[in-house]
Amino acid sequence: MSIRLSSTLFAASISFKNPKSFYSDRSRSCRFSVRSCVSDSPNANKLVLEVKERLAKDCTTLPIGKNGRDDEEMILWFLKDRRFSVDEAIGKLTKAIKWRHEFKVNELSEDSVKAAAETGKAYVHGFLDVKGRPVVIVAPAKHIPGLLDPIEDEKLCVFLLEKALSKLPAGQHKILGIFDLRGFGSQNADLKFLTFLFDVFYYYYPSRLDEVLFVDAPFIFQPIWQFTKPVVKSYASLVKFCSVETVRKEYFTEETIPSNFRSDKVQ
Repeated sequence: MSIRLSSTLFAASISFKNPKSFYSDRSRSCRFSVRSCVSDSPNANKLVLEVKERLAKDCTTLPIGKNGRDDEEMILWFLKDRRFSVDEAIGKLTKAIKWRHEFKVNELSEDSVKAAAETGKAYVHGFLDVKGRPVVIVAPAKHIPGLLDPIEDEKLCVFLLEKALSKLPAGQHKILGIFDLRGFGSQNADLKFLTFLFDVFYYYYPSRLDEVLFVDAPFIFQPIWQFTKPVVKSYASLVKFCSVETVRKEYFTEETIPSNFRSDKVQ
């Protein structure tokens, strides 16, 4: 799931002469409980109440309850994301709550995302990584733009994020994303989905992504990444290019390695 290449990007790929420098080495409802953080500001509780009161006064049409305008954990998380700026937190929180309601996040289920999930393009790993982070694994080579209605891919993305966040252990607040880029080609590039993915992490799930691994990225991915970096802005700093071996040795134990990264499954 990346961006659709134009002829300009194909031409640009010729200018990259040093590939080695590219690497740094039964339906179930989606009513997941997303753990949040402990207050680390002496005025945090006061600010949470201020945001809650203002939303109750000025945004009466927003839903209440879990992930609603009166959800104090959600309010605190957005305050932290906006460095405890009440006005900025309210603006971003309002947008997120409206989106969750319109996208019907709480109605997503395994059955509702079945068509996209069966492609194997993305899933939540059954184990945490060595840092105790839930792991979402994406296989872009299995994504063919236009094969499914784009909304199906978007629903799968959100469902998996909610599922991963529901697995957060106490004291952990962020997730690990792994993009297995083996076999990736230009036919897998998808600008529309990339834009949606950025919006999801920036506006609706801010600061939830801790690290992103691009595993065994092929040469064709170089110009794509150079084009994409300005789009994803600060999120680019979360990206690490690495090998399958690095994933196995540094991120999992022998018992918790994802099956497609085990030595006997390496392509």
